[in-house]
Amino acid sequence: MNINPFDILKNAQKIQEQMGGFQEKLANITATGSAGGGMVEIDLNGKIEVIAVRIASEAMEDAEMLQDLVMAAFSSGMEKVREAINMEVGAMTGGLNIPGLSGMPGFPGVS
Repeated sequence: MNINPFDILKNAQKIQEQMGGFQEKLANITATGSAGGGMVEIDLNGKIEVIAVRIASEAMEDAEMLQDLVMAAFSSGMEKVREAINMEVGAMTGGLNIPGLSGMPGFPGVS
């Protein structure tokens, strides 16, 4: 199998350019995590920023339960954000798995 190092460099440059645009797309990726049958909902973007939090009044009656629901809703939202990011990265790289991609500065952990 012949591997042309110039092709590898060309592809690496293309991916690097796409990553610059991808950083901008992260803010447009959104997901909602939910817990307690919708009593707590948290909206996140692809930059792992919380956009909104909604808590039903009945969830506020028990502080311990509310804490658990907030954690569960956040975890649910994070999983959905990860899935959306993985889909974007897969589309951008043509399904190519690039080791270390999740370790890039400013790039949320994608696993």
